[in-house]
Amino acid sequence: MPGTLYVVATPIGNLEDITHRALRVLREVDIIACEDTRHTRKLLNHYGIKTKVTSYHDHNERERTVELLQALASGTNVAIVSDAGTPSISDPGFRLVSEAGAQGLAVVALPGATALIAALVASGLPTDEFFFAGFLPARSGERRARLTKLRELPATLIFYEAPHRIAATLKDAHEILGERRAVIARELTKMHEEIARGRLSELAERFASDERARGEIVLLIDRTPIEMENAAEVRNIAKLVAGFEAEGLDHRAALKKAARELGLTRDEAYRRLIAERGN
Repeated sequence: MPGTLYVVATPIGNLEDITHRALRVLREVDIIACEDTRHTRKLLNHYGIKTKVTSYHDHNERERTVELLQALASGTNVAIVSDAGTPSISDPGFRLVSEAGAQGLAVVALPGATALIAALVASGLPTDEFFFAGFLPARSGERRARLTKLRELPATLIFYEAPHRIAATLKDAHEILGERRAVIARELTKMHEEIARGRLSELAERFASDERARGEIVLLIDRTPIEMENAAEVRNIAKLVAGFEAEGLDHRAALKKAARELGLTRDEAYRRLIAERGN
């Protein structure tokens, strides 16, 4: 029987952030494929896990994928982990998972820590729709072009960014996207965890120095420029809904149309409608 490929999420900082199931699988598989064997060994040693490890990173991904697929086909159970978080999320793993699936091999995902979700739920920005864009381009021109493409997206924007580029990225984001609410989530789950909230211009000033921007960084940006958000608030959604209902739309359709006209999601429109009717 062919083996199973397990995609295992590991802690992004705090070693306690791993599931019992993940620990069991890491003990039971025949081999663990990891970005940095030395880094993963720290986690395994912490939990007394003696499973064999092999490297699987950007520089050997192609050839190592072939080796691991052959092992899986011969009955070897393999777990893939990244240095931190969930494999394939801005980390190696996509090629192996994709080709294993294409060959009909069993792939089992073990959910767990990922920095983008931890940052999102702690940010205070809308969570109903979000877009994860990974790392923005390092060159300013390419970065600004990418931000321009994302400007009209009706979702909370989430990026990973390197400390030495965060100041330039915040400046470009402010110029391209306009003034928006934003959050820097830094060193999540670690001793120096920080969640900084403010406008893009404020965060650009706050993190202008590299000394302020050490560690792993997640940047989150609200979907709506502040001036547009304020303009939408001036308009009374309850009156809009009532007007559309008077035109013959049912309540659900009227709310959807009002949300679209105000540039809101349906959930946001519903919350605002309830709030207005409660006043």
